[in-house]
Amino acid sequence: MAPVSRHPASVLAVVRRYEAAGFRAWPAAAVHYDGTWVVRLTAGHPAKRLNSVNPLDPGDTHAIAERIVRASRRFDAYGRPLTFRMSPLSGQVLSKHLDEAGWSRFDESLVMRLPLKEAQLDAAMDQIPLKDISRFIGAAIKTNGSDVALRPGLSEVIGAIQPEAGLFALEDGEPLSTLICVHDGDLAGLFEVATEKSARKKGHGRNLILSALKWARLRGAREAWLQVEAGNVPALSLYRSLGFEEVYRYHYRRPPGA
Repeated sequence: MAPVSRHPASVLAVVRRYEAAGFRAWPAAAVHYDGTWVVRLTAGHPAKRLNSVNPLDPGDTHAIAERIVRASRRFDAYGRPLTFRMSPLSGQVLSKHLDEAGWSRFDESLVMRLPLKEAQLDAAMDQIPLKDISRFIGAAIKTNGSDVALRPGLSEVIGAIQPEAGLFALEDGEPLSTLICVHDGDLAGLFEVATEKSARKKGHGRNLILSALKWARLRGAREAWLQVEAGNVPALSLYRSLGFEEVYRYHYRRPPGA
């Protein structure tokens, strides 16, 4: 029998830790379990990480075809395209099954980490997170260039975050840069990091990230982490310059015609 994963157990344990933190930090509206497949669906927001099947055990390979059909029905009910989010926990057997069925592969992302003892935070600006969720969402929509129709869904997601969430915005009359820093035990996760298009390459994103990490370290966080698309070269350059290093990658898959 072929091995279910190329990754040793120690690596898979690290991946599981970040995957669990990601689920807590960016919660879907509805979560269903089919074995160790976590089916996440959110009617109010179309983000793939909020609307995807997340396999969490490379050894869970029974009845793959039947389970895909069940997941497809759930996605149809939400009006979402069936999407699998494939991390090292998905395993080779499932990947081979999707390959043979002609599923597409797209949007690879990196998960990166930075031990905060190695971060240069002493000179970072002390900044208090916003308490006004509505104000933050307005700023985030502008810096991301997002459709204002996403405002209710984004508000629902942020309001459902269970760990402590710091909503950071750098403003100068208008929003310049925004991010969410989720403090979860010894982890500080960075989400929705964005800088307004006309304000890029001026250090605003870097300064805001350092302020957020300083805030998280004061609360006991010892390690920062984030997810970034592999094709986002400017963001990757920024994160690497701050000392972030790759831990693992994931990508998305959809069936033919999706």
